[in-house]
Amino acid sequence: MPIQSRKLVLEFTKMSGTGNDFIVVDNRFYNYSDQELSEMAKKLCQRRLSVGADGLLGLGNPITEGAKYRMSYYNADGSLGTMCGNGARCLARFAHDAGIEGARSIESGAHGNSHTYLFDSDAGLYTAVVDSKTTRVRLYVPKPQRFTADIQLDASLSANPLTYHFMWTGTEHLVLHVEDVQSLDLAKVGPMLRYDAKLMPKGANINFAEVLSDGTLRVRTYEKGVEAETLACGTGSIACAIVSTMVGKLSKSPVTVRMPGGDLEVGWEGEAEDPERVYLEGTVEIVYRATTEI
Repeated sequence: MPIQSRKLVLEFTKMSGTGNDFIVVDNRFYNYSDQELSEMAKKLCQRRLSVGADGLLGLGNPITEGAKYRMSYYNADGSLGTMCGNGARCLARFAHDAGIEGARSIESGAHGNSHTYLFDSDAGLYTAVVDSKTTRVRLYVPKPQRFTADIQLDASLSANPLTYHFMWTGTEHLVLHVEDVQSLDLAKVGPMLRYDAKLMPKGANINFAEVLSDGTLRVRTYEKGVEAETLACGTGSIACAIVSTMVGKLSKSPVTVRMPGGDLEVGWEGEAEDPERVYLEGTVEIVYRATTEI
């Protein structure tokens, strides 16, 4: 079913946040409805058949006083994503490049002269810091919620059941610690857990985390909505870093999370059980700008 009866040439930007790739649309101009953005995601995110991406981002006008813009995010299957960490970082860079003025600030750490953006999303208000001199973008997120240790699932991946931990970091995540994350067949084991009855109705992204000898994490994620492994998952990186510290597998912040698409940094102030100023940081790249008919 076409999005509209008359075809339109759509301008879009393809962006990558440490391997997570997105189709980005300036919806301040097009003013598409949520339903139209959802249909657009299903059509354009199909790999090999269309542009191809993990999801679609819409830059909209803010609805909260003080916010600079609104983020809308739809997974490749058209389902609403309340929050996507790497998507939010990409959209912040897009907003910056589109001329939206952020507050000028001096951030400690990796950021020098930077621009700070408060923005709306379906998961609430978030803050992003765009480094004006590099490709790095830092996203500050609310405290994780609903941590549940040792969840008992219906599915079992082996004769010796693994320990499953649940955490909400803008969307639902399951964290499993394994000895060798590279040897896993995520296409097989991911759906077994993602659709487990104990996680319904929303399901969860499934994160497999290996603690490396240098104190970093190697993580692979099977994402709901994409229904496949992605090269990176921002909210999954946050869940893995904080959960790993809470259960004693790591000792301090920040944590380097090594994903197939590259490294992300997760940091916070205070104890992992009650963290403050939680952030996700990594690179953002513009892959290309183009047009397509819809």
